[in-house]
This record gives sequence, structure tokens and C-alpha cells, in this order.
Amino acid sequence: MSSTPSDPADDDRSSLEVENPPSKVGGILLRLGPGLIIAASIVGSGELIATTTTGAKAGYTLLWLILIGCVIKVFVQIEFGRYAVAEGVPTIEGLNHVPGPRWKVNWLVWAWLAMFLTSAIGQLGGILGGVGQLLAAQFPITGDFVQQLDLIEVAREKAQLAAEEAKRLNLPEPKFDKPQLDYTWDDIYYSGIVTVVTGIMLVVGRYKVVQHVSTVLVAGFTVLTVFNVFALPYFSNAEVGWEYVKSGLTFSLPEKGDALAVALATFGIIGVGASELIAYPYWCLECGYARFTGKRDSSPAWAERARGWMRVMRWDAWCSMVIYTFATVAFYVLGAAVLHPTGRVPSNEGLVRTLAKMYSEVFHPWGDIVFLLGAFAVLYSTLFVATAGNARVAADALGVYGLTPKTAHDRRRWTKIFCAVFPIFQLATYMLYKDPVMLVIIAGLAQALLLPLLGVAALYFRFRKCDPRIAPTKLWDVFLWLSVVGLTIAGVWGAYSYSSKLFH
Repeated sequence: MSSTPSDPADDDRSSLEVENPPSKVGGILLRLGPGLIIAASIVGSGELIATTTTGAKAGYTLLWLILIGCVIKVFVQIEFGRYAVAEGVPTIEGLNHVPGPRWKVNWLVWAWLAMFLTSAIGQLGGILGGVGQLLAAQFPITGDFVQQLDLIEVAREKAQLAAEEAKRLNLPEPKFDKPQLDYTWDDIYYSGIVTVVTGIMLVVGRYKVVQHVSTVLVAGFTVLTVFNVFALPYFSNAEVGWEYVKSGLTFSLPEKGDALAVALATFGIIGVGASELIAYPYWCLECGYARFTGKRDSSPAWAERARGWMRVMRWDAWCSMVIYTFATVAFYVLGAAVLHPTGRVPSNEGLVRTLAKMYSEVFHPWGDIVFLLGAFAVLYSTLFVATAGNARVAADALGVYGLTPKTAHDRRRWTKIFCAVFPIFQLATYMLYKDPVMLVIIAGLAQALLLPLLGVAALYFRFRKCDPRIAPTKLWDVFLWLSVVGLTIAGVWGAYSYSSKLFH
């Protein structure tokens, strides 16, 4: 068996050994990997922060949208993977081949750059801050962050008492005014430590390190969260049960427009977001699917290998979809069942304690510790995997923009540089704008806007660049079109909601 390549730039397959794909399910399962990495990236900010926030604001109403968001993007994801495996071309270079206006690179690559700057730095800066807040809340150094949490908790309790009194007197519910907070440093200290550790691990690590670390981190907390959901009815009066879930599958919309705006932003992050769609082919290349297929030629042997490795890739994508869908639904239900009835919404410095409430009923008195360990696992796995993926994408983009030579050596070198530099940029972002929830939501909107454009690229790859010998069925094409339509609706809707918030 050939060894796993260390860099996606190793795409000159003419000198690399090909390998026949596994035909039995057991052999296929042993070759899964890129989807597990993507699942680890997904089960983080989107699920723990954005999905939970949507559930806290909208209740069960938008559960149907969450499910659609998880499933609908897989068809586009697989088309991106199909193109990469058949052509051995990484994503940004592939996007640059899509027809349209050009200035140095084409319009789609410029659109990607706008999203990348928002998501790669902003979103991951928010996630890094979330990790720092988790550690600062549980293991204070100066205690300044914990003091801020206490101030928020006291203010919230007073607001709840005032709301109850207003309800008794039949008066309008008073607005919760968060107290003025000072700048805290405990969360910054921990975020700095995580930055250094992450940079070192990514610079010295390779594909297998990323895969194993991310899989272990996510698997444990996903199982724990699903257990928490099923155990809630036995430990609390939380609104959990089939009747509540059923009410969320009726395609209804929330009464409050803010909840819908958050849901649309969440749609851009949950499941396979724009960043994951772009990163997935890099992991397919690095895992070896394209390398084992070999350089495309007219031989029947190549077509047979290509169909076999693409079958492995489809298993990889759909298995990962099942994993992150279970996690997404579990987080959404916790937000809808535990936080929504009490009016608690994750935000700013109160993020840690608010989210920990979802686990306190079942795991009391260890709820905070359980949440700390689990949340650290999923948030850090997202930070770790997404930073590794973004470094690879950015290194590829430098060559496409003509800033560096398009050689394997240069892409390897810049991948390592970005692995070291990106965590520093993320830390600086959090230090300047200490609102993890808003950073994640803004990134979600940016990804939602890019989704329709990626749908266009997927259609181009499928109907203009796909070798007829490895073309999918007509039924697959129907679902691909439905997927692109869904991404377009989400993007347009997200743009409208975001514009409304900016200018009104």
C-alpha cells in the first residue's frame, strides 16, 4: 500500500503508484478519512454556538431548516470531490477555470477571497476566543473573566425578576440591559496558549495527525450530547419529546425576524459550509483518492479505478453527513428545549455559562466540567482542522494569483507558514472584537453568500468538465440541481436579512 502524501500539492500523479479501490464495505470503511476531518470541522462553531443560538431564539420552529442545511450541500460537496479526484486539481485552481469575468483570476476566486478573509480569520478568531473563555471560566488566573460572568448573571437574575413582576402587573416586559463590562485578560491568556500549541502541532503535523486528533475530540462529545438529549426527560421538565420535534418539522417560520436571520446565518455554517466545500477536495487529494486513481487517460482501467475511488469518496461524504447531522440536531434540541423556555441566548462573555446550562440538569453537579471538556473538544477540533484546511487553501491560492510559483515545494512551504501565522491573526481578531457569537454569525452569513456561487461551480464541473465514463445518474443530477437551488435561496435570503440589519 502506498503511503499517504503529506501535502495536497503532490498532484503530479504521472510518477505516483496507482492502487485499485476496495470493493467490500469493510475495505471502504477503512479508507474513510476526509469526511471525518470535515465532520470534525463542522461539529464546532456551527453546532455548539450558532445552532444552539438558533434553537434558543426560535425554539423548535426551525428544526426543518437545520435538517435541510445538513443534507442539501452534500451533492455539491461530492461534485467538488469528483472533479478533484478525476483531474488531480485542488479547489482554488479548479474554481479559476470556471468561465466568467477575469482580472488576474476569475470572479469566483475573488468572491472566495472575500469570504475567506471573513471566515478564516473572523470565525476562527471567535472560536479561539470561545476556547479561551471556556478555560478562563473554569481555571481563572486573575479571576477577571469570572467576575464579569458573575456581573452578567446577577443582572440577568434581576431582569428575570423584573419581567415576572411586569407580567404580574400586566405591564410590558422590560428590556434586559447588560452591565458595562471591563476588558478581561484571563481569556486572552488562555487563547494565547492555545494559539502557540495549535501553531506548533500544525507545523509539525501531517494528514494522519489532523484526522486522528479531530476524530477523537469530536466523537466523545457527540456521543455525550446525544445521550444528554435522550436523558433530559428523566432529569428535568425540559420540553423534549417527539411531539416537540414533530412541531419543528412543519416548515413554519418564527414570529421574530431576528431568529430567522440567525437561522439563515446558521444555514451557512451547519452541515458542509462554504469553507468545508472548498477544503474537502484538498483532504481527498491528501488522503490519496486522486493519487490512487492515477492521471486521467483513455484506458478502461483508469475509468474503473476512478469509479471505484469515487464510490469510496461518496461513502466518506455520506457517512460524515450522518455524524454531523446527529450532532447538529442534538445541539439544536438542547437550545430549543433548555435555553428557549428561559429566554437565555448565548452571547459574549456569558457564552460559557449559558451553554453549560444545557448539561447541568443531567450531569449535575458535574455539568460545568462535562460541558467544559466537551465544548473544548468540539471547538478546538474546529479550530485545529479549519486552520489546517485554510492553510492549504491559502497556499494554493498564492499560486493561482501568481504570487508564488505553482510547485509542490512552494505550496508545502507556504502551507507550513500559514499554519504558524493564521492562529496569530485569529488571536488578534478576538482581542480586537471579543464577541465569539457575532464573529461566528458574520462568518456564517459570508459563507451563505458564497454558497450559490459554489453551486454554479459544481454545475460547471458536472456538466462541462466531467468525464462521461464517471458521470453520475440522471437521478443524481436532479438532486444536484435541487441542492444548488437550495443554496441559492439560502444565499439570497441571507443577503437580504443581513442588509436589513445593516441599513435599518
